[in-house]
Amino acid sequence: MKTTAKTKIIILISSIILLQSCTKAAKGTNAAPPAPELPVYTVITSPATVYQEFPTALEGKNNVEIRSQVDGYLDRIYVEEGAYVRAGQALFKIDSRAYGEQMNMANANLQVANANIQKAKVEVDRLQPLVAAKVVSDVQLRTAKANYAAAVAAGSQAKASVGGARINVGFTTITAPVSGYIGRIPYKKGSLISRTDPSPMTMLSDISEIYAYFSLSELDFIGFQKKYPGATLNEKLKNMPMVDLVIADNTTYPEKGKMSIVDGQFDKTTGAISVRAVFPNTNGALRTGNTGRVRMPQLFANTLVIPQESTFEIQDKVFVYVVGKDKKVTSKPITISGKTDSYYFISEGIAVGDKIVYTGIGALKDGVTIQPKAISSDSLLRARPL
Repeated sequence: MKTTAKTKIIILISSIILLQSCTKAAKGTNAAPPAPELPVYTVITSPATVYQEFPTALEGKNNVEIRSQVDGYLDRIYVEEGAYVRAGQALFKIDSRAYGEQMNMANANLQVANANIQKAKVEVDRLQPLVAAKVVSDVQLRTAKANYAAAVAAGSQAKASVGGARINVGFTTITAPVSGYIGRIPYKKGSLISRTDPSPMTMLSDISEIYAYFSLSELDFIGFQKKYPGATLNEKLKNMPMVDLVIADNTTYPEKGKMSIVDGQFDKTTGAISVRAVFPNTNGALRTGNTGRVRMPQLFANTLVIPQESTFEIQDKVFVYVVGKDKKVTSKPITISGKTDSYYFISEGIAVGDKIVYTGIGALKDGVTIQPKAISSDSLLRARPL
Protein backbone atom coordinates (compact mmCIF):
# COMPACT_ATOMS: atom_id res chain seq x y z
CA MET A 1 0.00 0.00 0.00
CA LYS A 2 2.83 2.43 0.83
CA THR A 3 4.52 1.67 -2.46
CA THR A 4 1.33 2.34 -4.38
CA ALA A 5 0.84 5.72 -2.64
CA LYS A 6 4.38 6.78 -3.40
CA THR A 7 3.89 5.81 -7.02
CA LYS A 8 0.77 7.97 -7.27
CA ILE A 9 2.57 10.96 -5.75
CA ILE A 10 5.44 10.62 -8.26
CA ILE A 11 3.01 10.41 -11.17
CA LEU A 12 1.16 13.52 -9.90
CA ILE A 13 4.37 15.54 -9.57
CA SER A 14 5.50 14.49 -13.07
CA SER A 15 2.15 15.53 -14.54
CA ILE A 16 2.42 18.97 -12.91
CA ILE A 17 5.93 19.45 -14.25
CA LEU A 18 4.84 18.32 -17.75
CA LEU A 19 1.86 20.67 -17.70
CA GLN A 20 4.04 23.62 -16.73
CA SER A 21 6.48 22.80 -19.52
CA CYS A 22 3.69 22.68 -22.12
CA THR A 23 2.30 26.00 -20.87
CA LYS A 24 5.72 27.67 -21.21
CA ALA A 25 6.17 26.17 -24.67
CA ALA A 26 2.74 27.40 -25.73
CA LYS A 27 3.53 30.90 -24.47
CA GLY A 28 6.81 30.86 -26.46
CA THR A 29 4.99 29.76 -29.63
CA ASN A 30 2.43 32.59 -29.51
CA ALA A 31 5.04 35.32 -29.02
CA ALA A 32 5.16 37.75 -32.05
CA PRO A 33 8.43 37.78 -34.03
CA PRO A 34 10.37 41.04 -34.09
CA ALA A 35 9.72 43.40 -37.06
CA PRO A 36 12.24 42.80 -39.87
CA GLU A 37 14.85 45.47 -40.51
CA LEU A 38 14.80 46.42 -44.22
CA PRO A 39 16.62 49.09 -46.23
CA VAL A 40 14.40 51.99 -47.29
CA TYR A 41 14.96 54.27 -50.30
CA THR A 42 13.66 57.85 -50.41
CA VAL A 43 12.29 58.73 -53.84
CA ILE A 44 14.14 61.60 -55.54
CA THR A 45 14.07 63.33 -58.93
CA SER A 46 16.96 63.56 -61.33
CA PRO A 47 17.65 64.53 -64.96
CA ALA A 48 18.14 61.41 -67.04
CA THR A 49 18.48 60.06 -70.55
CA VAL A 50 17.05 56.74 -71.63
CA TYR A 51 17.23 55.05 -75.01
CA GLN A 52 14.87 53.21 -77.30
CA GLU A 53 16.51 50.73 -79.65
CA PHE A 54 15.22 49.67 -83.04
CA PRO A 55 16.70 46.94 -85.28
CA THR A 56 17.99 48.36 -88.54
CA ALA A 57 19.38 47.35 -91.94
CA LEU A 58 22.14 49.53 -93.37
CA GLU A 59 22.41 50.76 -96.94
CA GLY A 60 24.96 52.93 -98.68
CA LYS A 61 24.12 56.38 -100.00
CA ASN A 62 24.09 54.99 -103.55
CA ASN A 63 23.89 51.33 -104.56
CA VAL A 64 24.23 51.13 -108.32
CA GLU A 65 23.90 48.09 -110.56
CA ILE A 66 26.63 48.16 -113.20
CA ARG A 67 25.27 46.85 -116.51
CA SER A 68 26.49 46.91 -120.10
CA GLN A 69 24.59 49.01 -122.64
CA VAL A 70 26.03 47.05 -125.58
CA ASP A 71 26.39 43.35 -126.39
CA GLY A 72 29.75 41.69 -126.80
CA TYR A 73 32.55 39.69 -125.24
CA LEU A 74 34.16 40.95 -122.04
CA ASP A 75 37.64 41.96 -123.12
CA ARG A 76 39.17 43.43 -119.94
CA ILE A 77 38.41 43.80 -116.23
CA TYR A 78 40.18 46.82 -114.74
CA VAL A 79 39.21 46.43 -111.06
CA GLU A 80 39.23 43.87 -108.29
CA GLU A 81 36.29 42.84 -106.16
CA GLY A 82 36.03 45.03 -103.06
CA ALA A 83 38.23 47.78 -104.54
CA TYR A 84 37.42 51.44 -104.05
CA VAL A 85 36.93 53.35 -107.30
CA ARG A 86 36.23 56.96 -108.14
CA ALA A 87 33.49 58.31 -110.39
CA GLY A 88 34.55 58.05 -114.04
CA GLN A 89 37.14 55.33 -113.47
CA ALA A 90 37.15 52.50 -116.06
CA LEU A 91 35.73 49.22 -114.75
CA PHE A 92 35.24 46.90 -117.76
CA LYS A 93 36.01 46.81 -121.48
CA ILE A 94 33.72 45.13 -124.03
CA ASP A 95 35.30 44.04 -127.34
CA SER A 96 34.81 47.18 -129.46
CA ARG A 97 35.94 45.98 -132.90
CA ALA A 98 32.43 45.43 -134.28
CA TYR A 99 31.30 48.82 -132.98
CA GLY A 100 34.41 50.46 -134.40
CA GLU A 101 33.55 49.10 -137.85
CA GLN A 102 30.00 50.37 -137.45
CA MET A 103 31.37 53.82 -136.74
CA ASN A 104 33.66 53.63 -139.80
CA MET A 105 30.62 52.72 -141.92
CA ALA A 106 28.63 55.59 -140.44
CA ASN A 107 31.49 58.03 -141.19
CA ALA A 108 31.63 56.80 -144.79
CA ASN A 109 27.90 57.26 -145.17
CA LEU A 110 28.23 60.77 -143.78
CA GLN A 111 30.88 61.59 -146.37
CA VAL A 112 28.59 60.32 -149.14
CA ALA A 113 25.74 62.40 -147.74
CA ASN A 114 27.91 65.51 -147.61
CA ALA A 115 28.95 64.93 -151.25
CA ASN A 116 25.32 64.62 -152.28
CA ILE A 117 24.56 67.88 -150.50
CA GLN A 118 27.31 69.63 -152.45
CA LYS A 119 26.10 68.11 -155.71
CA ALA A 120 22.52 69.21 -155.07
CA LYS A 121 23.73 72.70 -154.11
CA VAL A 122 25.69 73.02 -157.36
CA GLU A 123 22.57 72.11 -159.36
CA VAL A 124 20.50 74.74 -157.56
CA ASP A 125 23.18 77.39 -158.11
CA ARG A 126 23.36 76.45 -161.81
CA LEU A 127 19.61 76.69 -162.41
CA GLN A 128 18.90 79.91 -160.53
CA PRO A 129 20.41 82.33 -163.19
CA LEU A 130 18.89 80.30 -166.03
CA VAL A 131 15.43 80.58 -164.49
CA ALA A 132 16.00 84.30 -163.94
CA ALA A 133 16.85 84.67 -167.64
CA LYS A 134 13.85 82.51 -168.53
CA VAL A 135 16.07 80.02 -170.30
CA VAL A 136 14.60 77.09 -168.37
CA SER A 137 11.33 76.76 -166.47
CA ASP A 138 11.17 77.21 -162.71
CA VAL A 139 9.96 73.62 -162.39
CA GLN A 140 13.49 72.40 -162.81
CA LEU A 141 14.69 74.84 -160.14
CA ARG A 142 12.02 73.73 -157.69
CA THR A 143 12.99 70.09 -158.34
CA ALA A 144 16.64 70.91 -157.73
CA LYS A 145 15.81 72.67 -154.46
CA ALA A 146 13.77 69.66 -153.35
CA ASN A 147 16.70 67.38 -154.14
CA TYR A 148 18.97 69.68 -152.14
CA ALA A 149 16.62 69.56 -149.14
CA ALA A 150 16.51 65.76 -149.34
CA ALA A 151 20.32 65.65 -149.49
CA VAL A 152 20.57 67.86 -146.39
CA ALA A 153 18.12 65.61 -144.52
CA ALA A 154 20.08 62.54 -145.54
CA GLY A 155 23.22 64.28 -144.32
CA SER A 156 21.60 64.91 -140.92
CA GLN A 157 20.55 61.27 -140.74
CA ALA A 158 24.08 60.13 -141.57
CA LYS A 159 25.48 62.48 -138.94
CA ALA A 160 23.09 61.03 -136.31
CA SER A 161 24.23 57.53 -137.29
CA VAL A 162 27.82 58.59 -136.66
CA GLY A 163 26.82 59.94 -133.27
CA GLY A 164 25.00 56.70 -132.36
CA ALA A 165 27.98 54.61 -133.48
CA ARG A 166 30.32 56.80 -131.44
CA ILE A 167 28.11 56.37 -128.37
CA ASN A 168 28.14 52.57 -128.78
CA VAL A 169 31.92 52.63 -129.04
CA GLY A 170 32.00 54.68 -125.84
CA PHE A 171 29.68 52.20 -124.15
CA THR A 172 32.26 49.46 -124.69
CA THR A 173 34.24 51.07 -121.86
CA ILE A 174 32.13 50.83 -118.72
CA THR A 175 33.00 53.47 -116.11
CA ALA A 176 31.94 54.08 -112.53
CA PRO A 177 28.94 56.45 -112.28
CA VAL A 178 29.74 57.25 -108.63
CA SER A 179 32.62 56.74 -106.24
CA GLY A 180 32.34 53.65 -104.06
CA TYR A 181 33.28 50.03 -103.48
CA ILE A 182 33.07 47.30 -106.10
CA GLY A 183 31.00 44.25 -105.21
CA ARG A 184 31.26 40.69 -106.50
CA ILE A 185 32.11 40.29 -110.21
CA PRO A 186 30.37 37.13 -111.51
CA TYR A 187 31.67 37.51 -115.10
CA LYS A 188 35.19 36.69 -116.25
CA LYS A 189 37.24 37.74 -119.23
CA GLY A 190 35.77 36.24 -122.41
CA SER A 191 32.21 36.05 -121.05
CA LEU A 192 29.46 37.06 -123.45
CA ILE A 193 27.79 40.17 -122.08
CA SER A 194 24.29 41.26 -123.05
CA ARG A 195 22.14 44.27 -122.22
CA THR A 196 19.38 41.84 -121.21
CA ASP A 197 21.44 39.82 -118.71
CA PRO A 198 19.39 39.27 -115.53
CA SER A 199 22.41 39.80 -113.27
CA PRO A 200 24.48 42.99 -113.25
CA MET A 201 28.19 42.88 -113.97
CA THR A 202 28.76 44.10 -110.41
CA MET A 203 27.33 46.36 -107.72
CA LEU A 204 28.91 49.71 -106.86
CA SER A 205 28.20 51.09 -103.38
CA ASP A 206 28.77 54.70 -102.44
CA ILE A 207 29.13 54.40 -98.66
CA SER A 208 30.43 57.87 -97.84
CA GLU A 209 27.18 58.05 -95.88
CA ILE A 210 25.19 55.15 -94.47
CA TYR A 211 21.43 55.10 -94.28
CA ALA A 212 19.97 53.14 -91.35
CA TYR A 213 16.34 52.23 -92.05
CA PHE A 214 14.06 51.12 -89.23
CA SER A 215 10.37 51.12 -88.35
CA LEU A 216 8.31 52.96 -85.76
CA SER A 217 5.00 51.62 -84.54
CA GLU A 218 2.02 53.96 -84.59
CA LEU A 219 2.31 54.55 -80.83
CA ASP A 220 6.06 55.25 -81.08
CA PHE A 221 5.43 57.66 -83.94
CA ILE A 222 2.75 59.54 -82.00
CA GLY A 223 5.07 59.71 -79.00
CA PHE A 224 7.87 60.98 -81.23
CA GLN A 225 5.65 63.81 -82.52
CA LYS A 226 4.74 64.83 -78.97
CA LYS A 227 8.27 64.80 -77.60
CA TYR A 228 9.98 67.27 -79.91
CA PRO A 229 9.01 70.88 -80.68
CA GLY A 230 8.14 72.07 -84.16
CA ALA A 231 5.13 72.91 -86.29
CA THR A 232 5.99 70.39 -89.01
CA LEU A 233 7.54 66.94 -89.08
CA ASN A 234 10.74 68.29 -90.65
CA GLU A 235 11.06 70.84 -87.84
CA LYS A 236 10.61 68.10 -85.26
CA LEU A 237 13.35 66.05 -86.95
CA LYS A 238 15.70 69.05 -86.81
CA ASN A 239 15.03 69.48 -83.08
CA MET A 240 15.61 65.81 -82.33
CA PRO A 241 18.97 64.93 -80.72
CA MET A 242 21.54 62.86 -82.60
CA VAL A 243 21.10 59.08 -82.53
CA ASP A 244 23.59 56.24 -81.97
CA LEU A 245 24.18 53.06 -83.93
CA VAL A 246 24.92 49.82 -82.08
CA ILE A 247 26.62 47.44 -84.53
CA ALA A 248 26.59 43.64 -84.60
CA ASP A 249 29.27 43.14 -81.90
CA ASN A 250 27.23 45.32 -79.47
CA THR A 251 29.69 48.19 -79.63
CA THR A 252 28.55 51.73 -80.39
CA TYR A 253 29.62 53.19 -83.72
CA PRO A 254 31.77 56.28 -82.97
CA GLU A 255 29.92 58.63 -85.34
CA LYS A 256 26.47 59.92 -84.42
CA GLY A 257 23.60 60.00 -86.89
CA LYS A 258 20.86 62.45 -87.73
CA MET A 259 17.24 61.60 -88.37
CA SER A 260 16.51 62.46 -91.97
CA ILE A 261 13.14 61.47 -93.39
CA VAL A 262 9.99 59.62 -92.51
CA ASP A 263 8.05 57.52 -95.00
CA GLY A 264 4.87 59.03 -96.39
CA GLN A 265 2.48 56.45 -94.97
CA PHE A 266 2.08 53.54 -92.58
CA ASP A 267 2.40 50.00 -93.87
CA LYS A 268 -1.09 48.49 -93.83
CA THR A 269 0.27 45.03 -93.06
CA THR A 270 2.63 45.84 -90.16
CA GLY A 271 1.09 49.09 -88.92
CA ALA A 272 4.55 50.68 -88.88
CA ILE A 273 6.20 53.58 -90.68
CA SER A 274 9.76 53.57 -92.05
CA VAL A 275 12.31 56.04 -90.70
CA ARG A 276 15.84 56.79 -91.86
CA ALA A 277 18.90 57.91 -89.88
CA VAL A 278 22.02 59.09 -91.73
CA PHE A 279 25.50 58.30 -90.37
CA PRO A 280 28.81 59.60 -91.79
CA ASN A 281 31.12 56.78 -92.88
CA THR A 282 34.41 58.53 -93.59
CA ASN A 283 36.63 55.52 -92.91
CA GLY A 284 34.37 53.02 -94.69
CA ALA A 285 33.83 50.86 -91.60
CA LEU A 286 30.17 50.28 -92.44
CA ARG A 287 28.95 48.53 -95.59
CA THR A 288 25.65 47.94 -97.31
CA GLY A 289 23.98 44.90 -95.75
CA ASN A 290 25.33 45.43 -92.23
CA THR A 291 22.81 45.15 -89.41
CA GLY A 292 22.57 46.85 -86.06
CA ARG A 293 20.31 48.82 -83.76
CA VAL A 294 19.51 52.52 -83.88
CA ARG A 295 19.45 53.95 -80.37
CA MET A 296 17.22 56.98 -79.96
CA PRO A 297 17.70 59.12 -76.82
CA GLN A 298 14.80 60.21 -74.67
CA LEU A 299 15.61 63.15 -72.41
CA PHE A 300 13.99 63.61 -68.99
CA ALA A 301 14.61 67.02 -67.44
CA ASN A 302 13.39 66.03 -63.97
CA THR A 303 11.94 62.58 -63.34
CA LEU A 304 11.27 60.31 -60.37
CA VAL A 305 13.98 57.65 -60.07
CA ILE A 306 13.73 54.33 -58.21
CA PRO A 307 15.90 51.17 -58.30
CA GLN A 308 14.46 48.29 -60.29
CA GLU A 309 14.98 45.85 -57.41
CA SER A 310 12.47 47.86 -55.34
CA THR A 311 9.62 46.73 -57.61
CA PHE A 312 7.56 43.60 -58.13
CA GLU A 313 4.99 42.59 -60.72
CA ILE A 314 1.47 41.22 -60.42
CA GLN A 315 -0.61 40.58 -63.54
CA ASP A 316 1.52 42.81 -65.77
CA LYS A 317 1.38 45.70 -63.29
CA VAL A 318 4.43 47.00 -61.42
CA PHE A 319 4.20 47.76 -57.68
CA VAL A 320 6.38 49.12 -54.87
CA TYR A 321 5.99 48.90 -51.10
CA VAL A 322 5.59 52.38 -49.60
CA VAL A 323 6.51 52.73 -45.92
CA GLY A 324 4.04 54.80 -43.86
CA LYS A 325 4.67 56.88 -40.75
CA ASP A 326 3.54 53.93 -38.65
CA LYS A 327 6.28 51.83 -40.31
CA LYS A 328 3.69 49.66 -42.04
CA VAL A 329 4.10 48.89 -45.73
CA THR A 330 1.46 49.36 -48.43
CA SER A 331 1.76 48.20 -52.03
CA LYS A 332 1.13 50.85 -54.71
CA PRO A 333 1.01 50.48 -58.50
CA ILE A 334 3.35 52.69 -60.49
CA THR A 335 3.56 53.85 -64.12
CA ILE A 336 6.97 53.52 -65.75
CA SER A 337 7.91 56.14 -68.35
CA GLY A 338 11.43 54.89 -69.05
CA LYS A 339 14.26 52.80 -67.71
CA THR A 340 17.98 52.17 -67.67
CA ASP A 341 19.77 48.95 -66.77
CA SER A 342 19.30 49.61 -63.04
CA TYR A 343 16.55 52.20 -62.60
CA TYR A 344 12.94 52.93 -63.50
CA PHE A 345 11.63 56.42 -64.22
CA ILE A 346 8.16 56.90 -62.75
CA SER A 347 5.38 59.16 -64.03
CA GLU A 348 2.54 58.12 -61.69
CA GLY A 349 1.93 56.25 -58.42
CA ILE A 350 4.46 57.78 -56.03
CA ALA A 351 5.84 61.23 -55.23
CA VAL A 352 9.10 62.87 -54.26
CA GLY A 353 10.01 62.06 -50.68
CA ASP A 354 8.03 58.82 -50.49
CA LYS A 355 9.91 56.04 -48.75
CA ILE A 356 9.87 52.64 -50.43
CA VAL A 357 11.38 49.31 -49.42
CA TYR A 358 14.63 48.95 -51.34
CA THR A 359 15.29 45.18 -51.11
CA GLY A 360 13.87 42.16 -49.31
CA ILE A 361 10.34 42.64 -50.57
CA GLY A 362 9.78 38.98 -51.44
CA ALA A 363 8.16 38.04 -48.10
CA LEU A 364 6.29 41.32 -47.50
CA LYS A 365 2.56 41.92 -47.71
CA ASP A 366 0.31 44.88 -47.04
CA GLY A 367 0.14 45.94 -43.40
CA VAL A 368 3.41 44.34 -42.30
CA THR A 369 5.43 46.47 -39.89
CA ILE A 370 9.16 46.82 -40.57
CA GLN A 371 12.14 48.52 -38.99
CA PRO A 372 13.28 50.98 -41.72
CA LYS A 373 16.99 51.31 -42.34
CA ALA A 374 17.55 54.42 -44.43
CA ILE A 375 19.95 54.29 -47.36
CA SER A 376 21.33 57.36 -49.11
CA SER A 377 19.74 57.94 -52.53
CA ASP A 378 22.65 60.14 -53.61
CA SER A 379 25.25 57.54 -52.66
CA LEU A 380 23.30 54.85 -54.50
CA LEU A 381 23.20 56.97 -57.67
CA ARG A 382 26.93 57.65 -57.34
CA ALA A 383 27.66 53.94 -57.00
CA ARG A 384 25.33 53.03 -59.88
CA PRO A 385 24.97 56.05 -62.17
CA LEU A 386 21.98 56.49 -64.40
